[in-house]
Amino acid sequence: MYAEILVEIRSKHIDKTFTYHVPKELEPEIAIGKRVLVLFGSQKIEGYVLGLKNESDIETKDILEVLDPDPVLNDEMLELGKFLQKETLSSLSSCYSAMLPKALKASKKANINKKEITYLKLTDDVEELRKKVTSSSQQEILALFKEESAVLKKRANQVSASAVKTLLNKGILIEEKEEVYRYQMPTEEQEAPKKLNAEQQHAFTEITNSLNHSQVFLLHGVTGSGKTEIYLNVIEEVIREGKEAIVLVPEISLTPQFVKRFSARFPSDIAVLHSGLSDGEKYDEWRKILRHEVHICIGARSASFAPFTNIGIIIMDEEHSESYKQENAPRYYTLDILKKRSQTHSCPLILGSATPTLDSMARAGKKIYTYLPLKKRANAALLPDCYLIDMAEEVKSRHPIISRDLECAIIEKIHKKEQVLLLLNRRGHSTTITCSNCGYTYRCPHCDITLTYHKTSKNLRCHYCGFTKYIDESCPNCHEKSLNYYGLGTEKLEEYLTNIFPTARIVRMDADSTANKGMHEKIIEDFQNQKYDILLGTQMISKGLDFPNVTLVGIIDADASLNIPDYKSNERTFSLLSQASGRAGRSAKKGMVYIQTFQPENYILQCVQKNDFAKFYQYEMRIRKTLKYPPFYYLALLTFKSKEYATVSEESRKAKEFLEEKLDPTTIILGPSTANMFIVNKIYHFEILLKYRFDDKLMSTLKELDELLLLNKKVTMDIDFHY
Repeated sequence: MYAEILVEIRSKHIDKTFTYHVPKELEPEIAIGKRVLVLFGSQKIEGYVLGLKNESDIETKDILEVLDPDPVLNDEMLELGKFLQKETLSSLSSCYSAMLPKALKASKKANINKKEITYLKLTDDVEELRKKVTSSSQQEILALFKEESAVLKKRANQVSASAVKTLLNKGILIEEKEEVYRYQMPTEEQEAPKKLNAEQQHAFTEITNSLNHSQVFLLHGVTGSGKTEIYLNVIEEVIREGKEAIVLVPEISLTPQFVKRFSARFPSDIAVLHSGLSDGEKYDEWRKILRHEVHICIGARSASFAPFTNIGIIIMDEEHSESYKQENAPRYYTLDILKKRSQTHSCPLILGSATPTLDSMARAGKKIYTYLPLKKRANAALLPDCYLIDMAEEVKSRHPIISRDLECAIIEKIHKKEQVLLLLNRRGHSTTITCSNCGYTYRCPHCDITLTYHKTSKNLRCHYCGFTKYIDESCPNCHEKSLNYYGLGTEKLEEYLTNIFPTARIVRMDADSTANKGMHEKIIEDFQNQKYDILLGTQMISKGLDFPNVTLVGIIDADASLNIPDYKSNERTFSLLSQASGRAGRSAKKGMVYIQTFQPENYILQCVQKNDFAKFYQYEMRIRKTLKYPPFYYLALLTFKSKEYATVSEESRKAKEFLEEKLDPTTIILGPSTANMFIVNKIYHFEILLKYRFDDKLMSTLKELDELLLLNKKVTMDIDFHY
């Protein structure tokens, strides 16, 4: 017998299977989808079995070892990997690797064991055994078994480890191991279903009527409209039919509240998959699903690959979020994976959001998606009042960070023992440090960007390559103590708030404050339990979180995302500000929102103020159509990288000539030009942007270009679709 093995080398040069002989003793163990250990050249590496055959016309090496008792890739996962490879033009090995937790990847470094607890048991009646024992410590250990049939070895060792060892050697005790899962699901008081209002009931009925069909539903509900309750009720129907559910959330910060809500409804029936778990915890949760121990998987992007075999519903909450896009190879968009799985399992896919993407709204308009609107909050709570604050006037009045109106509102809310949420979508303390004497500015030595100052760790950090250095007290150029700190990040805002509200209890939530495991959950739980008055943070606090006592939301520097040179900046801004605004007044207490801006006349901000998604959609669609951007055109971004400027410039120019010769004349080719981040980690970046509608030659041309560039060791090319 012979096997086709995809070895774990993520180079596109070796993106194919190799034939290996299966020794007779391994034939009973071998199966498609399992990992094996093989010799590749002179090194031992792992790979996936993708095929089996009886004959081979070439000389082959033997498989050394079969690593799995059961396949880690089922038939659907094997096909999904090939689909992902075709859609992203990535290597097949990288596609399978993206689908699996670290413990199941074909990699020598992924050696993660199961966690087991050792119990001790008696080999005979306890009283009979006590007659054979004279040692007092051994008698004491046997006494533990009077009321228990099994005792933790750890507990017995606390009495006397040497006595335990002696009793084991005498055959009086035996050991038994029991596997335990590392991640402990929160135990919540069981929650009964809430009564659905008319809008929710209509959406629920539409979805459940399509439970055995592949259909995409766009659930467009204002913040607090009760989308989660619809999810829960639909999943209940699905489980009743013996099927499974995948539920995706975009941010790790949403997962704790989401999991608590679900575990109150479906205790002991949930697996969780997201980046906040340890490798061991992910391994355990994945195996829960493989073993059919649970019906629901909740998680971030990676949960889209949960190895269920009988899926009845797929839910993508906050479908507008950009975190559903994988930024490293394979650069997939989660929605493509979910649509494929929806078709495979003939089940509905729900896309939920208060601010859907323009692409989704356009598809709903063309009846490709079924549109389900929720225009009212579920508990009849009113949407918050929203005010635009002109910061030009505030700067003149010496209130450049917190406006006078927002400051008064914060004082009022704290006095009423209500809570405040403040959004500033920029972490760190200061974005630029410059010497006023000589003009020196701290910049990353590897990237084309200034270093961000983080005061809590007293260092300067590049948020692109990770370069870090401690800050000097004086200028490293002229040695004068004349450093000025410009720009505002969450650390600096926290410092400022502490000074102007000395009695307020303040907590910060950003990538720095939540770097340690469990900090997301702790901050959210503490704020929920009203241990803090003010929660300030980056975009991770802007969506999905539900705090009934939050009645005031303040948005600092609302213009920041408007000024990014990207065709999606308006969409991102509307979504971010609308989602953040929706955190206010979600219960009986009326909410209010203050948006601080230097552009109060901006049309996008006025749409946010009026909560008018329809006007924003119409306005933005006119711009997109004129400029030939999605959803009217598809985009592909080609990024060329090299350590040598001249080389990458020349190769990207040649690539454009190649594309002009091969592609359909209707495809628009822009560039090559330098990327927004031109130098990252001493690598130069050039870009070519393709705008196309119908181009049958596109994928084959890009694949041919990719293969040509593989021959050039000085330049690499990344291809990113759905840009």
